[in-house]
Amino acid sequence: MQITETRISLVNRPNSRLRAYASVTFDDVFVVRDIRIIEGKKGLFVAMPSKKMQRNCPQCGFKNAVTNRFCGSCGTKLNPVEKKEEMRTAPSQQHRDLAHPIKTEFRDYIQEKVIEEYKKKETTEKK
Repeated sequence: MQITETRISLVNRPNSRLRAYASVTFDDVFVVRDIRIIEGKKGLFVAMPSKKMQRNCPQCGFKNAVTNRFCGSCGTKLNPVEKKEEMRTAPSQQHRDLAHPIKTEFRDYIQEKVIEEYKKKETTEKK
């Protein structure tokens, strides 16, 4: 599987580590959007698209973050999530990947190509 197209959308947010979003097309037939390019302590890295884990309020049906103790709509007290798989307390684990590479080699390939395209885009935008 080869990357046949990479689109980068730069993000300019003060005090944010988020540098850009990427859309990557594989073999001209499959696209993954909302890949984030983040500035970490050791340099740039790629974060796969994810969604915030949620649960519905039993009273009104409003979707709440799994860490909420009360409903954001009606204020009903929410019971703690019982299954450890459904709720993790670390902020970085309150999201679930929508797509991610299984093999480390493929993840490295994606990261290398996306960051390469990001650097090209960043250079052309500064000119």
